[in-house]
Amino acid sequence: MSSSQPYPPSLTPTELSRLITTIKDHTIAHGLAVRPPPSLIASSSDLNTILATTAPVTLFPSPFPRICFDQAKGIQKAYNELYAGIASDEEFLRGVVEEIIEVDEFIAELWQVHLKVKEEGYTQKFSLGLFRSDYMVHQSSSDDIPVIKQVEFNTIASSFGGLSTQASALHKYLSHVSYPLLQSQIPIRSLALPENNSSIGLATGLKFAYHTYIASQKHEKCIIFLVQDPERNIFDQRHLEYELQQSAIPVFRVSFTETLSQTSITDTSKRELLYHPSNFSKVFEVAVVYFRSGYGPDDYPDEKAWKARLQIERSNAIKCPSILTQLAGAKKVQQVLATPKGLASEPSVLARFLKSSSAEIESLEKTFTNIFPLDETPAGLEARKIATDKALCNGYVLKPQREGGGNNIYRSAIPKFLASIPDSHWKSYILMEIITPPPVQNLILRNGVVEKGGVICELGVYGTCLWDAFTGDVLHNEEAGYLLRTKGDKSEEGGVAAGFGSMDSCTLV
Repeated sequence: MSSSQPYPPSLTPTELSRLITTIKDHTIAHGLAVRPPPSLIASSSDLNTILATTAPVTLFPSPFPRICFDQAKGIQKAYNELYAGIASDEEFLRGVVEEIIEVDEFIAELWQVHLKVKEEGYTQKFSLGLFRSDYMVHQSSSDDIPVIKQVEFNTIASSFGGLSTQASALHKYLSHVSYPLLQSQIPIRSLALPENNSSIGLATGLKFAYHTYIASQKHEKCIIFLVQDPERNIFDQRHLEYELQQSAIPVFRVSFTETLSQTSITDTSKRELLYHPSNFSKVFEVAVVYFRSGYGPDDYPDEKAWKARLQIERSNAIKCPSILTQLAGAKKVQQVLATPKGLASEPSVLARFLKSSSAEIESLEKTFTNIFPLDETPAGLEARKIATDKALCNGYVLKPQREGGGNNIYRSAIPKFLASIPDSHWKSYILMEIITPPPVQNLILRNGVVEKGGVICELGVYGTCLWDAFTGDVLHNEEAGYLLRTKGDKSEEGGVAAGFGSMDSCTLV
């Protein structure tokens, strides 16, 4: 793409209207869609059965540095191995959890589930991870070479694999049928649109685990998607289901609240998990439970929900993720890995979990941005000074141990927030240096309205990994496609489902 050409191109009102119509039709026809928020429809309408709308999406693919794209994809398998190793190391996770367990009730409850199952004895040795490592491009000035810095690593409900494939397909379609007709024409040859098969890649991970599971032969086996109800992001999940069903793998959706009523555990040493479809006499043995819920406190409103999680965890089904794998994705773990070396209480712990070369470990460390604890260690005391200083805090974001958008505290809001909670609770948060991305322009279609201006792009790279949690041996390890989420540069949060970001794809520059 020539730097002399304005990008994205200017659109006449007629061109904009025509492009929006084409995008709306293509997205609905191909499932790049979400359930609309209740605020947009009449209260008498049925959200769950008849309504869908175009997912927030950019009108053009966003420019993204090829060197950063290749770097992120190239290290995903090392990240998969790292987090499989962390999830298999109960001693390490215990040390992390015990630092925050007194002030984070959710983490404490997850740990209690693990301890209960450990006392009884785990029956399933295999764990499955459908991971996503999220990055932003960091470039302090236009003269600097752009590099990627990790925002977070997701170990549970790593969403948008289905929709990201469709977003890439949309922009490739537009590059052939719409962009060439614009007055400010974009030469097709100038758009470097990488292939994106994230839905196939994630489904392949689930498929591998399904075929690895050794069934009792008494029942046909299946995969359960454990979901929220209602679920606005249902079509993203459906794309993975459809990929699995092409291989004749039975897939059933079970809401987290229905777990106890629709599943049971056999009274055998293996403790097989059985699924009982409503109004259907056939029983299935569950080979894999794929969590698309259960990642935050809101999914556990009562003791019944925790009993449901315990039932799944103590069963023989392969969990995606297990409790320990979910805990491995806690922000505290990321902080332990990425605390600046000069302030860390011990040398880098990466070698503890990786059999990789020192060069590969160094390549992972290059993606870390500075992350501090808020405890009583030297690094924590330094972070407390930064977080409570009205000037210094402007370069940082405060994060709790949570998945999903909308949980973070940014810049000048940090001191006031910390002052509102007891000092003893500060250690349940991490303080992360804000990444400075290069300026990018684009247009976003959201709820039928076009937003135009500066945007910030966040690249997620998917990975699938199946490992033996008893020995740490990895059976399957693959990079599995990418996600580009884009938000207005005035927005702090980036979650698409949370209403902040939009689906996008890369044109490599």
